[in-house]
Amino acid sequence: MTSDEQPRSGTRHARMPIQSTVLLSRGADSWTSDIEDISASGVLVVKPGAWRYGAGEHFVLDMMIGPELNIHVEATIARVTAEHIGFAYTRIPADKEAPLWNLLGGYADRLENF
Repeated sequence: MTSDEQPRSGTRHARMPIQSTVLLSRGADSWTSDIEDISASGVLVVKPGAWRYGAGEHFVLDMMIGPELNIHVEATIARVTAEHIGFAYTRIPADKEAPLWNLLGGYADRLENF
């Protein structure tokens, strides 16, 4: 078990399970992946093969939610496990805040224990 995979406890923004696609971009590099869950503070995605980035690195995420909603955010890697990457939002453009909060619904203002 790596340090990023050690059990933690506390509270966090409630996570909403979702099945959708995300485009991860960093400079000239990009990958597509699947979203596992989303919250008001970040998103958990399936780790693409040959992943070489770690905590603290900056990415642009384009989350394609259904046929008409594209939520574009900036995020840093919060943690990497054998199967997932946890991103924390660093910038949500003003025109994407309302669509994100509407998507999250009751999850937007809720905290959960972990």
